[in-house]
Amino acid sequence: MTSAIPGFFQGTEMPNSGWWEALWPDPAAVLSATGIKPGMEVIDLCCGDGWFTLPIARVVRHVVAIDIDADLLEAARRRLAESGATNCDFVAGDAYELASLVSRPADFIFMANAFHGVPDRPRLARAVRATLSPGGRFAIVNWHQRPRETTIVQGEPRGPRTELRLSPEQTIAAAEAGGLRLTELVEVPPYHYGAVFAPAE
Repeated sequence: MTSAIPGFFQGTEMPNSGWWEALWPDPAAVLSATGIKPGMEVIDLCCGDGWFTLPIARVVRHVVAIDIDADLLEAARRRLAESGATNCDFVAGDAYELASLVSRPADFIFMANAFHGVPDRPRLARAVRATLSPGGRFAIVNWHQRPRETTIVQGEPRGPRTELRLSPEQTIAAAEAGGLRLTELVEVPPYHYGAVFAPAE
């Protein structure tokens, strides 16, 4: 079971692809809304099976896909290989150790549907800050803090348990405690928001 992997973040197991793809029919639009642009060096942190990694690779210069689950990382590798993407590296590792997992600073770090399960969020924010280039950005895409029974996809409640969900204010406070500052807060319909951060001065 995925969640038994040491260091795996609570409530962040990869769902079956059917409802995930129904929830995110246009992942490229999510990336655009949070600020990913051509020419960037990007990290897809806690990338899972690569649903966002592939559209990132189609836009940017280079992407590093990182996940602690080697099986999910292999699924991501297959997804990109089948699509002919060659500008991606795949790294199995702990998100807390981010700075030691990559060889150069990132212009943008993207993290979707995982921050809610991080036990020590300021620690992760510090790891991200240490990995960003000057002027770099960190986007956290989170489920809104709504009751799980109200976030319906394909006729069923989806997403993490209600008590695991974070409000934008909670996400912002945790990131600020790790040395980041909010630059933008965007809606990511139907059930998410994107909080974008830069290193604090």
